[in-house]
Amino acid sequence: MEQNLSVVVMTLLSLIVLAALTLPFLVHKVEEELETFLLVCGVCAVTISGAWSGHLVAEALKEPLAITAAVLVLGVLFKRFGHFTAHIVHAVETKTGPKTLLFATVLLLGLFSSILTAIIAALITAEVIKLLDLPSRDKTRLAVYACFAIGFGAILTPIGEPLSTIVIAKLKGEPYQADFFFLLRLMGVWIVPALLLFAALAARLGKRPLTVKPEGKSESETYRQIVVRAGKVYMFVAALILLGDGLKPLAARTITHLSKYALYWINSLSAVLDNATLASIEIMPSLPKETLVFLLASLILAGGLLIPGNIPNIICASKLGIKSREWARAALPIGLVLMVVYFILLSIVL
Repeated sequence: MEQNLSVVVMTLLSLIVLAALTLPFLVHKVEEELETFLLVCGVCAVTISGAWSGHLVAEALKEPLAITAAVLVLGVLFKRFGHFTAHIVHAVETKTGPKTLLFATVLLLGLFSSILTAIIAALITAEVIKLLDLPSRDKTRLAVYACFAIGFGAILTPIGEPLSTIVIAKLKGEPYQADFFFLLRLMGVWIVPALLLFAALAARLGKRPLTVKPEGKSESETYRQIVVRAGKVYMFVAALILLGDGLKPLAARTITHLSKYALYWINSLSAVLDNATLASIEIMPSLPKETLVFLLASLILAGGLLIPGNIPNIICASKLGIKSREWARAALPIGLVLMVVYFILLSIVL
């Protein structure tokens, strides 16, 4: 009886994952209300797995506050002082050209996201992209390249994003004695080439001048739009916390005793499931260094595939009005190719 109940629970949780992966692309209303849909998925997952607790509710209510506050405050600041950003971006393009502007923007925000945090880097990225005279499709591609770069760069220090914070916390004891620069030493050689690649892909979009000299204060979004976007980000993050906690039984059951090669592809789930949740289950001090690199590379790469994959995706998609299908159309080809390339290279080198 207990075994049958476990099978039912695992089946229902698997269906929730399938729904989260497919319905945003199949049902237009779900795509339009992605935050609400993921929140419903999270509530269902927690209910099915029996994971409700006062601590989880408090976490779901509290954890999104810092991110939401950053989105709200920086949104207001960009509204008040955004014309200075426009002057700076135009001046840089005038001196260096559009290709260099895009290359430098993606590379520097990717590198410094480990210090700025992924949230602030994503907000700056979205604000810069809004200023550029690019077709909608190219703006989406630029956002995808930048968010991939931020996702890669932010892992280099424990303050960059939750994934790196959890990894350092779990490995601070023996045998790794992980310190502030542990992930930089471990992953740097695999991160920097990717940042250069995403910067080069972004530069290809600079085929003509992208800015004009700002004349006074330009049109900007209303305070109501800023508040609504912050609210959507809050709901998005809360939904991912509930979804991650509710799906823990499925993740734990799925990854038990799997090889690093299998886990690499299982981690594709981080396209819809917070990669910090998977890291908290998978990362253990007993893992060899080679396996750590495998797992972290797959979590970072898969996190860029879909909008729910990481916080920079959520922020940029919300601020730029990018829908799930548009994001997937730009991100899946490059993301899946890179997952294959990294898998081959890691298998050979490690």
